[in-house]
Amino acid sequence: MGKPTGFLEFERADRKYEPADARVKHWHEFVVPLSEPEVKTQAARCMDCGIPYCHNGCPVNNQIPDWNDLVYTGDWKTAADNLHSTNNFPEVTGRVCPAPCEAACTLNIDDVPVTIKTIEYSIADRAFEAGWVTPQVPDVKTGKSVAIIGSGPAGLAAAQQLARAGHDVHVYEKNARPGGLLVYGIPDFKMEKHLIARRQAQMEAEGVVFHCNVTVGRDVTARELEDKHDAVLLAMGSEAPFDFFAKSPGRDLDGIHYAMDFLTQQNRRNAGEPQLPGTKEISAKGKHVIVIGGGDTGSDCIGTSFRQGAKSVTQLEIMPKPPVREDKALSWPNWPLKLRVSSSQAEGADVEYSVSTTGFSGEGGKVKKLNYVQVDGKMAPVPGSDASLDADLVLFAMGFSGPTDGGVLSGLGLEAVARGRFKGVDANERDYKLPGSGKVFAAGDVRRGQSLVVWAIREGRQAASSIDKFLMGTTTLPR
Repeated sequence: MGKPTGFLEFERADRKYEPADARVKHWHEFVVPLSEPEVKTQAARCMDCGIPYCHNGCPVNNQIPDWNDLVYTGDWKTAADNLHSTNNFPEVTGRVCPAPCEAACTLNIDDVPVTIKTIEYSIADRAFEAGWVTPQVPDVKTGKSVAIIGSGPAGLAAAQQLARAGHDVHVYEKNARPGGLLVYGIPDFKMEKHLIARRQAQMEAEGVVFHCNVTVGRDVTARELEDKHDAVLLAMGSEAPFDFFAKSPGRDLDGIHYAMDFLTQQNRRNAGEPQLPGTKEISAKGKHVIVIGGGDTGSDCIGTSFRQGAKSVTQLEIMPKPPVREDKALSWPNWPLKLRVSSSQAEGADVEYSVSTTGFSGEGGKVKKLNYVQVDGKMAPVPGSDASLDADLVLFAMGFSGPTDGGVLSGLGLEAVARGRFKGVDANERDYKLPGSGKVFAAGDVRRGQSLVVWAIREGRQAASSIDKFLMGTTTLPR
């Protein structure tokens, strides 16, 4: 906890944003950090609640009251050590996590939770600025080697843990830079990519070897990696997008794209990285943009569209508009269903709820209209509610159905089912080894289905613990 009476003395005060009309003109992060005294005041609000529900609200089980108290007393170094003991990349989660810990905070009963995410962000950034984040090179090497396919947050977390345990770790990444969707999916205005490059350098100093521009299943087979290494971890993510409109009228019109194709192109432009061969350029400049899907990916498309110079942006959500305030008696300390306005939506997007797309129409082979109908609470069309919206660019942000194969799964004789899980695998089980596979493990979205970055970090850490125990018979890696 922080100060025993802090929650009574101090109001909740969180980071602010740069004004929307200014931030849409650049691609940099726009969150304005709190000063050190302000962060200490917010940490003081952590109360002696008896049962810290924030621990379980956080997927990596951060020891939140502990480092709140350390920040309040000015021991930032110990706070950083504590934070890194449960989270490999707090500078990432301090930027992009939706903060389920704050939903679970006891003070959230009164809608004024401790600003946990902001404090985490402040600790992580201060740790780097002070030079406290250094490579942790193992004293003894085990002689065992592990191949990790995919370098998203699950693969990176597992790689770092296994390297620190003394194993030789080889990470295979199909793109030019490690990071997965941290680098290629999340826009720069939410998280700048030098943060991942900085971690890459730390991990390389710890012994991790990154093999970029290597597509497993094409450049090297999964069986070859299995034969070469003592264990293989699948951490390829869940990249196959849902397309609920495959048979809808006008689906083949030019100007209709998957969200991730749109987002990855812009991240490559920002980095000065060439587009992939055969890429068809997608731009929102001067266009009426429709984003179908109300989640984080949809919001990322909105912010990217505004920065590209879109004429208008409308987001469509098939679900009803959530309540402004949740029923605490029913939801707390769990993640509540409530109305949230993302920073990208606040930049000027129109958001429409209870809308189901029925098809598309166009001129000269290009999309010009999105046709829709209103739906009721049972998702049934409302008679007479048919209408259309101007649409020069339509982006599908409706989630992901599972991993793309590319020869990895088929090469290992594995079969994934809906949402990315494998047959015979319970995503809640503690063992990350795939049944009947010998020495193949899975973690992250490829194992549990599309989820949050913080869940991927948890999965990577726990998979590393399972792999270390598999290789050595016992493990000291924390789960």
